[in-house]
Amino acid sequence: MAIQSMTGFGKGEASGSDWVITAEIKSVNHRFKDLRFKMSSLFAPIELDLKNSLAKVFKRGSFDIYVNYKKAEGKTKFDDIDEVKVAEFLDKISTITKSKGLDLAISPSEFLRQDFYKDLDDSSEESFKLAKEAFELALKSLEQSRLSEGEKMHAVIEQHAKQFREHFGVICGLVDLFQANVEEKLRKRFQDYSDEISIDEPRFLQEVVYYLEKMDVHEEINRIKAHLEKLDAILNDGGEIGRQLDFLIQELNRETNTIGSKSSLKEISDNVVQMKVQLEKIREQSLNLE
Repeated sequence: MAIQSMTGFGKGEASGSDWVITAEIKSVNHRFKDLRFKMSSLFAPIELDLKNSLAKVFKRGSFDIYVNYKKAEGKTKFDDIDEVKVAEFLDKISTITKSKGLDLAISPSEFLRQDFYKDLDDSSEESFKLAKEAFELALKSLEQSRLSEGEKMHAVIEQHAKQFREHFGVICGLVDLFQANVEEKLRKRFQDYSDEISIDEPRFLQEVVYYLEKMDVHEEINRIKAHLEKLDAILNDGGEIGRQLDFLIQELNRETNTIGSKSSLKEISDNVVQMKVQLEKIREQSLNLE
């Protein structure tokens, strides 16, 4: 499965005999799924249908949804004047003016007020159908946008993971040198102090072994190798990987920090810092993945 970013934009448009309806969807990252509709109340009856359609395609993200309508091409505002409303108004005014003995004087521009325009029937199956068509097109456009962005982020994560492995490989090559260096320092101290004070050599060697075991990082190295295999599997499988990556980066950070705290060798410490830098960059990317 492909990897999706939670950032994207999609637009769709559907036209009828009288109206053109446009749907736009903007999405950004979010821990869960958050939808905000910004549209006329005329489309309120189909809001739940639109929510369900979006839920079938996307699992996470913050979505701003706009649904707008305008007159179809070739239509003017005069086409929207409701003749029935005008006729009813004239009949009513004529009755009143005649009963009062007044002359009726009305300017045609009076009928350009919103009161005399046709209503976009909120129960119109045509308007609902157009809105749903536009929304489905916007969903497809948004999905392509998020997939395209996700592909770029996938490449970035792979690059940071490669750099992490390079620094990790340096540490793997220095581990035995680090242990030998520690053991040598301890033996030198034993020789220095043994000339001045009486030291139980077997007990001292026992403490050296204990200390070396405590400072051993092979276990952390093996866990990091296992986590890196899991990272490859997650990236290859695709789908909803954002949360999985977030957890895995935490585990890799924990093992990397442990190696840094156990080692006093400058080369190891330097590479631990660079490994943490790459993990942070991967984490930043993962926060925007679905």
